Amino acid sequence: MDDDGDLHDVRDEDDDDSDQEEEGDFEWDAPEDARDFDWVEEQEVVLDADTSKSFHLDTPAERSGHIAVVDRNCMYVWGGYKNAEATAFFDLYLPKNEVWIYNMEMGRWRMKLSKGDLPAPMSGSCGVCVDGILYLFGGHHARGNTNLVYRLPLRASTLFWERMKDLKGLAPTCKDKLGCWVYKNKLAYFGGYGYVAQAGHRGTFELDENSLMGNHVGRGWNNHIHVLNLETLSWSQPITKGNAPTPRAAHACSTLGNRGYVFGGRYMDHRLNDLYYINMDTWEWSEMSVPQHGPVGRSWHSFIPVSSDHIFLFGGFTTNRETLSEKFLLLWHTACSGPDGEVFVFGGCANNLLSHQRAVSAA
Repeated sequence: MDDDGDLHDVRDEDDDDSDQEEEGDFEWDAPEDARDFDWVEEQEVVLDADTSKSFHLDTPAERSGHIAVVDRNCMYVWGGYKNAEATAFFDLYLPKNEVWIYNMEMGRWRMKLSKGDLPAPMSGSCGVCVDGILYLFGGHHARGNTNLVYRLPLRASTLFWERMKDLKGLAPTCKDKLGCWVYKNKLAYFGGYGYVAQAGHRGTFELDENSLMGNHVGRGWNNHIHVLNLETLSWSQPITKGNAPTPRAAHACSTLGNRGYVFGGRYMDHRLNDLYYINMDTWEWSEMSVPQHGPVGRSWHSFIPVSSDHIFLFGGFTTNRETLSEKFLLLWHTACSGPDGEVFVFGGCANNLLSHQRAVSAA
């Protein structure tokens, strides 16, 4: 498949200046004119969305690859992409200034337009909420991956994005489809799919040979842990002990106490069903046994703590390109736990991504 064959770069004229500024902010490992897209098998050929116009819907547009976080009694949804209303073989990123809010008590959606230093429209970003602030890291933009970090206070009257520019330490490589654990006011990011590791990065990187097609800069999977300390505003990498999981992306992470759990994900041509946890006080890895008749290997699933000793696993996509769910056929959706122990699932694809059928917008 030729990644660049039928692409047309659709932008707002009003966004030209901001796009040029953003291009300088991204740590590109590729030339400026290089077009670098996702795995051939699970490709999302994407264009910039028209960010000056809202969809003006009562509910969010169907989407995949978005983020969703919960603060108090609301779920906040940002980003992702949707199927284009055209016959061409491409999808569109959702507007970067739209934040959709679902009130879990009232069962109602509303949309707020955000301002400030807006992230680029992306999919595959990692979003977490700490003390009412959404932290957004990484993702896949139409021109490649990023490793920028943004914060968005969710309890303010106006949603105002701020790019965290002066972080100390060695940042992760530009990547998407990674996971995160939150512990002691620190964000510990694990794995992902992105550009080659830099000198000084601890962990394993495995090149995806398919990413080199079309003379693109190589990308691949990693098992790196990068910790962002929200108090010192600095990056660090712990020295881990034990047998670490293999590099992977589109896995799912969950935090219980001082343990960060990771299940599944894609590595090379396989989707995994292994289960690991890392003690975030000692940074020691441990592998847990998965029963013979337990969950099959999958990527793009959710893995949400619902009590002090239970984690809810839902959905996913198998090595054989089958969607997984007992009730809903969803993949690369999001799931969030509510204040009363509920689990809210939003969006995703109900089919193989390459078929370019409908995504899902139901919550």
